Amino acid sequence: MVFAAGLGSRMRPITDKTPKPLVEVAGKALMDHSLDRLAEAGFETAVVNVHHLADQIEAHLRGRERPKIIVSDERAKLLDQGGGIKKALARFGGEPFVVCNTDAFWIEGPGSNLERMARAWNPDEMDALLLVASTTTSVGVDWRGDFTMDPWGRLARRAEGEVAPFVYTGVGVVKPEFFNDPREVFGLAPLFFSLAAKGRLHGLRLEGLWLHVGTPEAIAEAEASIVRWAR
Repeated sequence: MVFAAGLGSRMRPITDKTPKPLVEVAGKALMDHSLDRLAEAGFETAVVNVHHLADQIEAHLRGRERPKIIVSDERAKLLDQGGGIKKALARFGGEPFVVCNTDAFWIEGPGSNLERMARAWNPDEMDALLLVASTTTSVGVDWRGDFTMDPWGRLARRAEGEVAPFVYTGVGVVKPEFFNDPREVFGLAPLFFSLAAKGRLHGLRLEGLWLHVGTPEAIAEAEASIVRWAR
């Protein structure tokens, strides 16, 4: 499930005319950085939700062959991430699936992080597995982090007023049963926090460099970081 329906408010004025997933960083649309990673890891199908400037996103996606794209149309109403998943839930066949944001991407380390997640996934011990990155060494992190992680990989929500060592990269594996929610519009973060409180939210530390592109200024920062990483 690839999230491409958001308004991109922090990226204005760029997103007044260009949807945030199509904002280019290092010569490539943000969403293509994510979709390319999915294709490289062997994912055959991606469900992409659309709302803001949806026609542009759909036109862009017609040029992709891998992964195969299924559009989940939210033009009529923006459903937030949880509601967006609920709308598309039948597409996942009752099996755990990967979620992926399009306002960030990563440069791989020694191997594929998505393949590492697949190997680490253990449904007996976890209800969600999040790819997390270092708060201090990631690019474009302008908040205090999201989670702490214990020696067994269990995540806990950052305490108020503290700095947490890990940020959520926007990529994770989740079970489908948590989205049979009576609400139409609901977020994903409260679900993660609830699972963390039960010891059922696990994390896997990203190998490589994570880049969050949340504002127009962050584009140049990300591109400069890519150049430095390549040296």
